Amino acid sequence: MKLQTEKGVITISSDVFTNITGAAATNCYGVKGMAIRSTTDGLVHLLRKESMAKGVKVKLNEDDTISLELHIIVENGVNLMAVSRSIMSEVKYNVSRATGVEVKSVDVFVDSMVIG
Repeated sequence: MKLQTEKGVITISSDVFTNITGAAATNCYGVKGMAIRSTTDGLVHLLRKESMAKGVKVKLNEDDTISLELHIIVENGVNLMAVSRSIMSEVKYNVSRATGVEVKSVDVFVDSMVIG
């Protein structure tokens, strides 16, 4: 994404957005981690800290905003609606604060639930 300022152009890689998003989401209560569905076996896998950005998809919109899609794994027994709202709020705030880019939408997909 390119941002035009009075002093020049700032280019922000989509990796920046995925890393900020992954960090913000995994800091929320009840989130075990980011998830990815394997193409080989079709199972959902918990991503390690260094690769959690794979559970995030970034879409650049025509109006210079971004839309984010997160795939997460949560702890058993948490209120899914409350956790999802918390993630949406945290991600939107942290991404906007760190990059200056408006977040149009944050879609949360709960791919799995783990016990303990």
